[in-house]
Amino acid sequence: MLKRILGNKGLVTLIAMVVCIVILFFAYKYRVDREIKATSVPYAIADIPARTEITEELVGTVKVAASMVTSTVITNKNNVIGKYVNYNTYIPAGSLFYSPSVVTWDNMPDSAWTNIYNEYTIFSLPVSNTTTYGNSIFPGDKIDLYYKTYDNEKLVYGKLIEGIEVLAVKDKDGSHIFKKSSDQREAAALIFSVPEDLHILLRQAIYISGNQSLVPVPRNANYDPTTTISSEYLKSLIKNQTREVPLDRE
Repeated sequence: MLKRILGNKGLVTLIAMVVCIVILFFAYKYRVDREIKATSVPYAIADIPARTEITEELVGTVKVAASMVTSTVITNKNNVIGKYVNYNTYIPAGSLFYSPSVVTWDNMPDSAWTNIYNEYTIFSLPVSNTTTYGNSIFPGDKIDLYYKTYDNEKLVYGKLIEGIEVLAVKDKDGSHIFKKSSDQREAAALIFSVPEDLHILLRQAIYISGNQSLVPVPRNANYDPTTTISSEYLKSLIKNQTREVPLDRE
């Protein structure tokens, strides 16, 4: 059989041509990869909308020129799978993954309140560098809220609510601040949750006396009281200037 094939010059020529083409292809590919320093990177197999978890089925790998791999390109597939597409980002099919577009769930804007108690309500307290003691309040810290107002032209200042756990700290752009760092951004809001009756009370306090009327005061790590009213006097001072809205119940 082999002798017959070798005796067929046309077939031998065809096989030789195919082998040559295959050799040339791989040789060319090798030289191109070497010249461009080809690097394997993950890419999106399909369109991935914002806030979507990136699963293994959505990620492929492709070789690209090293010149295309900038400092923000994610080069390891494991650094993509299990993460989320940032809330303000859309990753089209065929696109590489870039670090600003891929975040952990903890970095999502609404991650702080996904597991709060059903009877609790989220509250965002406007703050500044001064009211956070030089950006010294971080997620997980315990704080008390003091209230500053005037009654018959006399200054009133005291602890209104105690035992609040800070869920998130955000800067003016809405980005999370987790801990003090060399590129520390100024805190613009403390986010925490409180029972609905205290949520209404805090809203009333701000509408009466302004955003600066509520002052956060940090406590130590062992401070762990139940979130509750500290001063019935301050509560009545706020309630006397407001009117309760009755709820419609079935």
